[in-house]
Amino acid sequence: MTTLQDTKKSSGNGGSAGNGGKDGRAISLSSRQWLGPVIALVLVIIVNGIISPAFFNVKVVDGHLYGSLVDIVHRGASTALVAVGMAIVIGTRGIDLSVGSVIAISGAVMAVLIRDTSLSPAIIILAALGAGILCGLWNGILVAFLDIQPIIATLILMVAGRGIAQMITDGQIVTFHGAFFEAIGSGYLVGVPWRVIIAAIVIAGLWAVMRKTALGLFVEAVGGNARASRLAGIDARGIKVLAYVISGFCSAVAGIIIAADIRGADANNAGLWLELDAILAVVVGGASLMGGRFYLGLTVIGVLIIQALGTGILLSGLPSQYTLIVKAAVVMIVLLVQAPKARQMMGNFWRRRNRNGQ
Repeated sequence: MTTLQDTKKSSGNGGSAGNGGKDGRAISLSSRQWLGPVIALVLVIIVNGIISPAFFNVKVVDGHLYGSLVDIVHRGASTALVAVGMAIVIGTRGIDLSVGSVIAISGAVMAVLIRDTSLSPAIIILAALGAGILCGLWNGILVAFLDIQPIIATLILMVAGRGIAQMITDGQIVTFHGAFFEAIGSGYLVGVPWRVIIAAIVIAGLWAVMRKTALGLFVEAVGGNARASRLAGIDARGIKVLAYVISGFCSAVAGIIIAADIRGADANNAGLWLELDAILAVVVGGASLMGGRFYLGLTVIGVLIIQALGTGILLSGLPSQYTLIVKAAVVMIVLLVQAPKARQMMGNFWRRRNRNGQ
């Protein structure tokens, strides 16, 4: 392996020193996966600041942070949770269209238990998380053991899930009251929203598990080539099931936050179309829908980009429906940039430019 890498380096540094330096800088920039999403986020924030000079104003009111920047992070917390779970599933070359329904189911379980029982908050939260984990386990079994295509397997729960949530709530919007749960949705700790703290803890924990252990490599190996990973001794089916379980868990946490925020369970609208934002965030973060790689940190940046786009459109005074058009345009641009043909054309352009600059 070392010899092969040395050969690549020597062949890449062939030619004039000037050309090697330019190629080296181009390769260095292209290898920094974080650069594109970070630049995009900075540009969106700058444009928002131009549209509304008050965008950067952050103030403290009653010990709480307020401002557009804070609102982007605050509103993006639940989406970020769903998106990081989606990123892990996509890393296995899968997809999870049921995350919105899982949010509705988990929120419904929590709301009904709060209203109809006197169980402790810890048990209620565990029950809601368990519902999400069971949903993820169901998806994982369909994909890994029954070999159903992920988009079809998760579409089943996407359609049926809201019906299940409505059965749990008897078709009603269930409301509840409780200081503990209301704090999860709208409370603050040292000026920082609790929902942001919860999301940060979960995402940091997943990042540590995926990047500080071999599990992340196993996920990417299964996504890159499931058959080869099995020959290498990796339990590809188990990894796929685990990925969907993690996605279900993350969606359940988001469902708890969303239900706590509105102090009720709305089986029809909770998490509606949130799967599209999650997939978009993963793609904007640089992951390939063909599997084999995923980036949790960049996925969070993708969520912030999406949330900042929506905030900017609202600040500009345009109707909210323009948000969907902007998101569609972003998806198109990102997919075009990620297309192999586009990458090949870009590489040819840089090589021609470097040769002409000699």
